[in-house]
Amino acid sequence: MNVRRLIPRTALAGAVALGIVSLSACAGSSDAADKGGDGKLDVVASFYPMQFLAERIGGGHVAVNTLTKPGVEPHDLELKPKQIGELGDADVVLYLKGIQPAVDEAIAQAGVKNTVDAATLTKLEKHGNEVGHDHEGEEAGHDHASEAGADPHVWLDPVKYAEVAEGVGSALQKADPDHAADYRKNTEALKKELGDLDTAFETGLRNTATKTFITTHSAFGYLAERYGLEQEGITGIDPESEPSPARIKELQDIAEKDKVSTVFFETLASDKTAKTLAKDTGLRTDVLDPLEGITDRSEGDDYLAVMRSNLAALKTALGAK
Repeated sequence: MNVRRLIPRTALAGAVALGIVSLSACAGSSDAADKGGDGKLDVVASFYPMQFLAERIGGGHVAVNTLTKPGVEPHDLELKPKQIGELGDADVVLYLKGIQPAVDEAIAQAGVKNTVDAATLTKLEKHGNEVGHDHEGEEAGHDHASEAGADPHVWLDPVKYAEVAEGVGSALQKADPDHAADYRKNTEALKKELGDLDTAFETGLRNTATKTFITTHSAFGYLAERYGLEQEGITGIDPESEPSPARIKELQDIAEKDKVSTVFFETLASDKTAKTLAKDTGLRTDVLDPLEGITDRSEGDDYLAVMRSNLAALKTALGAK
């Protein structure tokens, strides 16, 4: 089984310590220098869903630095001392506890004060194997959810993502009250767009030939629950791991019973597992992007555009009428 790379705690602790030392060495710098000298609010985002919110709500008043660069699988992120230093220097740190253990531990050990945990801005839920995560077979120490075992993929539900956006907007207003009115305006505009996206999903998936979809990465539990669908994950959390023969047989039966047409894979992982299952079941493959990271896309291909692409893929796969 191909498990994701984990950062040894000793190595991470050393990196955190080195990052703190580097911060101490820069203690004499001014606040303006810490902000790059442009007077903007310095925001560090842990991965793309947080970056998108910071950029859309912050607008021209913020300088956003993202720990997870385009094309990098966020679970595999290894923090460098410089990045840990950026955490300590930031005016605001946006992250989602449970997605990236390396980030969670760095924030905890570095004692970063101005942090916003998106997991606290909406209600997290537990999802079973049919809609959420199957944690069986995961390597010990890889907690890809909250400590309570909740599914962290709230951004794939436009309604929950709007709740997170509201909290992020409030945090930016508190950190930079001089521009609070702009942050409020941008937050409301984004919530309106997310509301339109929710309506598009609701109407687009209301009447379909089947409600079941199969995906390598069980990231779409909130989306499935929101729109009355049923997600079947091949192996659970790791899209590159090999499904067991028993799971393949189970999915073959589900595909036949529920008239499934498509096996979905994601952009930042191999399509090997999806193609293997599709070949065994006579199904086709397509992309359903969990938006945990962003690739080097063309300009304008942001969260909203990718989510609409996801909607189009689901409508085709489910036989929307």
